[in-house]
Amino acid sequence: MVALADTRRRLTIQFSDIADDTTAIRSLDWDRDRFDIEFGLQNGTTYNSFVIKGEKTALIDTSHEKFREQYLDVLAGVINPAELDYLIISHTEPDHSGLVKDILALAPQVTVVGSKVAIQFLENWVHTPFEKQIVKNGDRLDLGKGHILEFVIAPNLHWPDTIFTYDSKTQILYTCDAFGMHYCDDHTFDEDLDLILEDFQYYYDCLMGPNARSVLSAIKRMNELPTITMIATGHGPLLYHNVIELVDRYRQWSQEQAKAETTVAVFYVSDYGFSDSLSQAIAYGITKTGVAVETMDLKSADPQEVKELVSIASGLVIGTPPISGAIAATAQIAINTILAAAKAKQSVGVFESGGEDSESVYLLLSKFRDLGLKPAFLPILVKEAPKEAIYKLCEEAGTDMGQWLSRERTLKQIKALDNDLEKALGRLSSGLYILTTRQAHVSSAMLASWVAQASFKPLGLTVAVARDRAIESLLHVGDRFVLNILEEGNYQQLMKHFLKRFPPGADRFEGIRTYDATNGSPILADALAYMECEVSRRVECGDHWLIYSTVSVGRVSKPDASPAVHHRQVGNHY
Repeated sequence: MVALADTRRRLTIQFSDIADDTTAIRSLDWDRDRFDIEFGLQNGTTYNSFVIKGEKTALIDTSHEKFREQYLDVLAGVINPAELDYLIISHTEPDHSGLVKDILALAPQVTVVGSKVAIQFLENWVHTPFEKQIVKNGDRLDLGKGHILEFVIAPNLHWPDTIFTYDSKTQILYTCDAFGMHYCDDHTFDEDLDLILEDFQYYYDCLMGPNARSVLSAIKRMNELPTITMIATGHGPLLYHNVIELVDRYRQWSQEQAKAETTVAVFYVSDYGFSDSLSQAIAYGITKTGVAVETMDLKSADPQEVKELVSIASGLVIGTPPISGAIAATAQIAINTILAAAKAKQSVGVFESGGEDSESVYLLLSKFRDLGLKPAFLPILVKEAPKEAIYKLCEEAGTDMGQWLSRERTLKQIKALDNDLEKALGRLSSGLYILTTRQAHVSSAMLASWVAQASFKPLGLTVAVARDRAIESLLHVGDRFVLNILEEGNYQQLMKHFLKRFPPGADRFEGIRTYDATNGSPILADALAYMECEVSRRVECGDHWLIYSTVSVGRVSKPDASPAVHHRQVGNHY
């Protein structure tokens, strides 16, 4: 294994042989803390590409353009570009295809291989003729020396043009985004499962969960392939030691999503403004509530598929399409199909895509209102490049929609618990706390009662946080927060304030006296005491996350006062 570094930005290139005639080139982005802005990263990320040398040579994917100089130098050491026969595009998202133009300039003889949608996108992007080969599910490409590549069409994982590539000789399946994770370290493979599991699931929840049915379809097609001994992903370590375990987790998570009683259809326009990343944030917020999501790209949507998706959906979310340009006509056909298939009982939400010539968000919403659909959240307006606050607003809007659509299911669950058992659970007393956090321009808070000290060395505590809480996505490993302990006889006003339902993007601290902790989170001036905490571990506990955190700083403002104590009557809801 060899690595080259750019010490100015902590960008390194690692390349190593992973199988016969097969080299992985991994671009390690150590300091990246956001992916598509909306999803925070704790461990950076990687962009992986691969060279297969048979009698002919194929390059699978490229890298992010920020690695241009390093990547092209390393590639030239692995293969003379003039000898490159095929460039296989798993999908056209820029973090994987950012150097396609450079490869075409160095290797004008190369044949670009991809799905029909991918080739169409590249033709519109490159603007110069190139050799191309469109592949369908089951098509094969013989590189010689036993390397027969078979292609698996896997749309919506997580772009509409995605394909997998299987090498029959090495039994490696190249999956681009699917089964990946945003995780950066020097290990090429997944040796330590415990170390990567949280990042693996977070990645699934953010990018794959909203397309659970597409994940299951892809896994079904994977099962038709011969033995898969390695999954070469586009992000993070390659899967070799835990292939069966991690594929099975994808299957289980996707089956749970697919069984959901309620589905929301999210329509966006890829490569237009910020439509795709905004839709991902909304979809992620919806899935946190246990409601299934199906996303569809208006740019390449088949009218019949649009009609079928709308027919099964309880809610619709639409990003504004362009009113001019190459994709406007196709997108408008899809919008008209949605309007024709929509039903009055459905909920609807609309958001601006951020393109220069978007349809008016208010006009689009008005069309659905005229059909009797009820808005699930206020239109989301995008007047400039979205920052974290806009993506957090999108996530919260999605969560609001999911909670509204699943309200009947929630009531059934509350009524289903045995009466004696729920009364017994209600006798578990607890304190009253306000958990507060701030990251960059995003802040949040929640009333908490399920808090307990968990360790002496180091000093640590646990907090149970419901999966659909807005603050949950700000409580990953490495994130910091303040636990404010409320005072007996002086907690009602704070409890009432933080119990109320905040609209998406609202300032939780408006009208509340605060000052900053050393970790940047707000301290409530009227709290009895506070502790500054850092998330060390998360454990999934059904509909809650158990957040274990170490405590570094704490102070009691009123030594003689007592903390508030909370008693419930029943134990099956707050």
